[in-house]
Amino acid sequence: MSYTLLHATPTPQTYMHLRSITLTPKTLAASKIGLANSLFSVQILASGAAALPSSPSSSSNTQSKHHEEDIVGMGRVIGDGGCFFEVVDICVLPAHQGKGLGKQIMQAIKSWLDENVPASGFVSLLADGKARDLYQLYGFKAYEGGVGMSMEY
Repeated sequence: MSYTLLHATPTPQTYMHLRSITLTPKTLAASKIGLANSLFSVQILASGAAALPSSPSSSSNTQSKHHEEDIVGMGRVIGDGGCFFEVVDICVLPAHQGKGLGKQIMQAIKSWLDENVPASGFVSLLADGKARDLYQLYGFKAYEGGVGMSMEY
C-alpha cells in the first residue's frame, strides 16, 4: 500500500467518517460550516488495497476527486488567519497508524504555519494522551500561561 499527502479539505462525509472512528463525532451541519472555514487542510490518500472495510459512498467529490474510502487520515488549521490559529482534527485510521502518517500530516501543517503565521501569531492545539509526543516533535509544548478550558454543545 502506498500513501499520498493531499493539500485538500475533506468532504463533510469523509470528515464525519474519520471523526466517528478516531475522534468525537460531529453533525453534518457543523461539519459543513467548519470545513468551509478551514485555513489549511491535508488528507492522506491510501492506494493499493482497500483502505476501509466500509465507508460512506460517493460518486462525486467536489472538494477532493478521490473516493472517500481511500482517505485514511487528515488534519486542519483553523483560526482568524492573523492572530490566532488552532491545529485540529489530526487523525489516522487505526489500521494505518504506526506508518508515519501522523508525522506527514504534522509536517505539512508545520510547514504551512511557518509560511503563514505572522509575528505575534498564537498557535494552539489540544493534545489527547500520547499525541503530545507527536506534537512535541514539531515544536509544541505545554502552555504555561494558563489552563485550557472548553465548552461543548
